[in-house]
Amino acid sequence: MHVQWYATVFRADMFADAVAEMAAPVALDYGATRYTVQRSRDDHYRILQQTWFNSQDDWYRYWEGDEMREFRARYSGKYQVPITYVWHDEWATGGEPAETITPGDEEPEPTPYAGA
Repeated sequence: MHVQWYATVFRADMFADAVAEMAAPVALDYGATRYTVQRSRDDHYRILQQTWFNSQDDWYRYWEGDEMREFRARYSGKYQVPITYVWHDEWATGGEPAETITPGDEEPEPTPYAGA
């Protein structure tokens, strides 16, 4: 499931943190197997929450559950409405498992290249 949040002016940092710390992790209690929260580098107000559920019923239990209703009410005015979400079927995957990145972490220094 992709949830496309869009924060209101001057609230992007606070709202992105709230989605990452409160809204997204709760999905695991409703049967989600994984989640990510991503923030656009081109548009800092655009926040994408991706959550992996095996069934749409589990998704709706999460989205309409007490925690998410409370989250949407508490942060009303901090994001734009309507909230758009779209169910996606995973078609293929590959690569290394993603490493957890904490916002604000420094990017690692590049490894020096000795040349050929």
